Amino acid sequence: MPRAGLDPAAVTAAAAALTDEIGFDRLSMGLIAERLGVKTPSLYKHVDGLADLSHRIAVLAMDEFADTLRDAIQGLAGGDALAAAAQAIRGFVLEHPGRYAAANLAQRSGDDDPLVPASGRVLASLAAVLNGYHLEPGQQIHAMRMLRSVLHGFATLEAGGGFQIDADVEVSFRWMIDFVDRGLRAIAAEKG
Repeated sequence: MPRAGLDPAAVTAAAAALTDEIGFDRLSMGLIAERLGVKTPSLYKHVDGLADLSHRIAVLAMDEFADTLRDAIQGLAGGDALAAAAQAIRGFVLEHPGRYAAANLAQRSGDDDPLVPASGRVLASLAAVLNGYHLEPGQQIHAMRMLRSVLHGFATLEAGGGFQIDADVEVSFRWMIDFVDRGLRAIAAEKG
């Protein structure tokens, strides 16, 4: 009989919290069972194993990420939306490094995978940010990939302690966002 109060959502939430603490690459069913105070085999009553649980963490993370990003850019446009989105992404990665890693490594299992709409919501928010720059439709996907790469790179380097030079990381982050903003405005101006 499953432990009272334990269900797939509770197991996923506990595993997501644990992965933020120890790192996604160190997650195991044994550690999750220990965290929940149950024996490892009892977890299989709620999830189909570590791969299934990792995917559930990715879906949870992508949903949380989508909500965070949507809320951050609400009512903003152009450089203000870009700065808010960038801070939201950076904050999410720093606060939830394990979940973020799970979301980045997840592969969708089909069109009915809940990861698909969650990822779509993230992309919709990024597209809304870029809409403020009035880019040509063909340029938006390239701008989105650039924006994701720049923000992912900065945030994951920061989360991993990758900035060792004695300079204010916050100043570097603002400088980067200003640089991206100017670049996007310059590309939009070229079409005019």
